[in-house]
Amino acid sequence: MKKLFIAAIMSLSLLATSVLAEIKVGIILGFTGPIESLTPSMAASAELAFDEASDSGALLGGETITPIRADSTCVDSAAATTAAEGLIAQGIAAIMGADCSGVTGAIASNVAVPNGVVMISPSATSPGLTTLDDKGLFFRTAPSDARGGQILADITKDRGIKSVAITYTNNDYGKGLADVYEAAVKAHGISVTAVAAHEDGKGDYSAEVAVLAAAGGDAVAVIGYLDQGGKGIIQGSIDSGAFDTFILSDGMIGQSLVDAFGKDLSKSFGSLPGSTGKGAGVFATVAKAAGIDSSGPYTGESYDAAALIVLAIQAGGSADRSSIAKNVMAVANGPGKKIYPGQLKKALNLLAKGKAVDYEGATAVNFTDVGEAFGSFLEKEVKGGKFKTKKQR
Repeated sequence: MKKLFIAAIMSLSLLATSVLAEIKVGIILGFTGPIESLTPSMAASAELAFDEASDSGALLGGETITPIRADSTCVDSAAATTAAEGLIAQGIAAIMGADCSGVTGAIASNVAVPNGVVMISPSATSPGLTTLDDKGLFFRTAPSDARGGQILADITKDRGIKSVAITYTNNDYGKGLADVYEAAVKAHGISVTAVAAHEDGKGDYSAEVAVLAAAGGDAVAVIGYLDQGGKGIIQGSIDSGAFDTFILSDGMIGQSLVDAFGKDLSKSFGSLPGSTGKGAGVFATVAKAAGIDSSGPYTGESYDAAALIVLAIQAGGSADRSSIAKNVMAVANGPGKKIYPGQLKKALNLLAKGKAVDYEGATAVNFTDVGEAFGSFLEKEVKGGKFKTKKQR
């Protein structure tokens, strides 16, 4: 009888362990720093995908995802590395993030790759990350600035700009995108009057604006961050009357910028990764139902990054780090049944039956052979107090 009692207790214990099984996944984004107004919606979008998988009951026979947030700061590589090490110590299986290119590269090289952890960034766009020695562990659902800079230059030409001054935040993202953009606008016959870096975190940017104003131009291209130096450049330009047309990189596009400057941005435009395809519309509906504003930058990319982690877990039948790494490309590029936002349960069930899926997601996911999105871009302009999409590029 005693043996039966002990066996029963052990059985109940195993059952409880199975019921409470969880898979920890890190979400590391700049919750403080120069894009802190953007990251709450990005994190919420990723958590929406994780919750969808957990609630489905189909992930590895009923396991759940526990997302753990950490702060990349966007700009402090040492702090970001420490934050990522904290995630590793908690036993995470994969990382959704990071966001800004410099901290993403630091986390990948110093933490993720040495520990065999997959990272899927929704927004790190530096061309330098293409050749990162990542051992097949780094992916990004946002396309490289090697294409983004060309797209922004094309829009500049189409808007009739004949001369432009360029300022960029002095880091990997800013310098990489500025280099591509400068070369591309020159190829279009547009005169570049000045190229100058700016540092984030300053209280006054009148000196930087004075340099740009002295060079002149139909517009100033601001390649930076909307909650930091880029905003300061615009403020200084408006205050001094130096420029009234601002060409904005993806890191500058967000509602907080329009809220700050209103009609002073009426001549401004820019671009950011995104799509107007079927998946984008589906994601907007799914996100709205969850109370998430999907109109901000990189929300769809964040959902997709999280969804790919979930599907890679299911495809390999394990939350083992190496298994996840082996299956990301398969679920991202198919072949198989096309899967859109809100259809993760369907995808998990198909994978459980040994069938293939081709995750389209919110952003028409399709990876290059090094695991970065080919991607499309949205031309943005300010209309009626908001950033509006003019068209897909």
